[in-house]
Order: sequence, then C-alpha cells, then structure tokens
Amino acid sequence: MYSVELYNRVRRACHVEGMSKSEAARVFGIDRKTVAKILKHSVPPGYRRSKSPVRPKLDPFIPIIDQILEDDKSQLKKQRHTAKRIFERLRDEHGFTGGITIVTDHVREKKRRSREVFVPLSHPPGHAQVDFGEAVGVIGGVKCKLHYFAMSMPHSDALFIKTYPAETTEAFCDGHVAAFTFFGGVPVSILYDNTEAVL
Repeated sequence: MYSVELYNRVRRACHVEGMSKSEAARVFGIDRKTVAKILKHSVPPGYRRSKSPVRPKLDPFIPIIDQILEDDKSQLKKQRHTAKRIFERLRDEHGFTGGITIVTDHVREKKRRSREVFVPLSHPPGHAQVDFGEAVGVIGGVKCKLHYFAMSMPHSDALFIKTYPAETTEAFCDGHVAAFTFFGGVPVSILYDNTEAVL
C-alpha cells in the first residue's frame, strides 16, 4: 500500500507537470501498472494492515540483508548487491531456505523507504532571504576579494546584490537599506543564512 503523499506526488507529476506513466514509474521507483492505478484514484483504495505480516522464513535473515544493504552504500554502484545476489548469499552462506521472491520484495521495499526525499519549498509573496558571500573581482585593475550582500525574494525570483570590502555590521545594515530602496519596501519577513557579521 502506498502513502497518500506518494499518490499526490505521482498525480501531480503526471496530471500537472505532464510526466508520462513510464517516466513516473522510473522516477518514483514503482511499477507502471501502479502508476496507472494511482492516476485512477485520488487516495489509496482498499484496507491497510494493522501490523506487518509475519514471514517466518525471512524475518530471521532481515538483519543480515539490512547490513548488506548498509555496507553497499559505501561501494560503487556497479559493485553493490542485487536482490538476486543477496538471495544467493543468504542461501549459500546462512542456510536460507525461502524463495527469492520474498527477498526481492524486502530489498525493493527497503530501498524505496531509504531513498532521499525532497520537500518542495513554498515561498509566499513578500518574504525575503539574505546571505553574504564572497567573490573575486577586479577594481582599478587590481584583483581582490569582495564580500557581497544578497537579498532575494524567492516568490518572484527578484534579486538585489551589493558588494563591500568586508562583511561587517555596517555593510550588513547598508545592504538592507539599499535592498529596501531597490525593492520599494520592506519584506514581511527575512530568512537569514549564516552570516559572520557582528550584529
């Protein structure tokens, strides 16, 4: 059973962003038939298990499988174990008597759950972000380090940048005044990245 959150992401990708079913299957790590079912239902249909099913043949070997998958994270992609290879190691090295299907299912689910998830950002109008950065510039023919004050309005992608000889409190305050003048007002809120300026 897949989560409502996955349903929403798949439906948005296909219905709003125009992603194909096969591309959605690849991106979200699910079968194309599952994508088709998700597109038919706005929420997951059917029942949910109250607890995980008992798998007497597999359960004693899950720590071994999980350790193999954990160790694989430090290996090159081509050197990582496939579900088939994990099954063979369980059978040959640990006396596993179950079938390959339950091993494959567990590996697939474990990899699906451990995938990196990105949270979409939402930027309401009128909110800003501020950061100081460094760049190398040329002033009067002399190469020097510049510290720049950057204020952005993520909702509209508007950006103001001003450079200074150092990241100081004075530069920090002047950057704000100059940015407010540039944008024609003061933001509702400002999110600050780590700055070294003494405030």
